[in-house]
Amino acid sequence: MKIVVDYDECASNAVCMGIAPEVFEVRDDGFLYVLNENPGEDQREAVRQAANGCPTGAITIVEDE
Repeated sequence: MKIVVDYDECASNAVCMGIAPEVFEVRDDGFLYVLNENPGEDQREAVRQAANGCPTGAITIVEDE
């Protein structure tokens, strides 16, 4: 799986970071950073919850083909 963030839509509200801090981080500069664009299977559920919980819908999960 690959994480894609639409940074034009992202409000950097850190909801995703609260759900999956190993994958998402909002730094002191106020911007969201994806720490791991291709997280492992063990993080799938947390990443899915983070994407679903994103208030602006900026996070998309692209499944590997």
